[in-house]
Amino acid sequence: MAQVSQIKKWFYEYGDDVYNFLIYYTGSLDVDDFVQEVFLKAISSFPTFEERSNPKTWLLAIARNLVIDKNRRMNLIKFQPFDLLASRHIPMDKSSPERTLLLDEVLSDIYDTILCLRKSYKEVLVSRLILELSVEETATILGWSANKVSLTYHRAIKNLQKKLKSINKGEEKDYEGYLPK
Repeated sequence: MAQVSQIKKWFYEYGDDVYNFLIYYTGSLDVDDFVQEVFLKAISSFPTFEERSNPKTWLLAIARNLVIDKNRRMNLIKFQPFDLLASRHIPMDKSSPERTLLLDEVLSDIYDTILCLRKSYKEVLVSRLILELSVEETATILGWSANKVSLTYHRAIKNLQKKLKSINKGEEKDYEGYLPK
């Protein structure tokens, strides 16, 4: 019974994080059932929880694996459009419609390009760039080492920048302010 009360406590602490992760990872706003399944799975898996890991990253790993298992059957993983996510990272300038339109185009290009990247690059970019998780949290969620996360993230950013440059050779779009160096 102690495990149920612990999971209940974590639901109130980390439920929003799990919910947001699932929105980004599934590309759907309808993730309530997934959230419920994550916490039910956490109750049944509680004996395997190792206290040395963070409960939040353990729950996010459960969420990721749940989505992968469900999507494996459908053979499809979608990510939330980048331009819908950007509002929490990039302040919109309502006084300049031209600037807003350019921002929408830039973010749309970034999103479309992320979709063309290999799965490992997409996963690490969603975790590190969009969800702003630490290297250690990302490693726990993806089941990778911290070194693999850092290396893959670096390669994903470089690959993303290279693809964006080749897509827009003749255009005057500046992606530098939206991607890490």
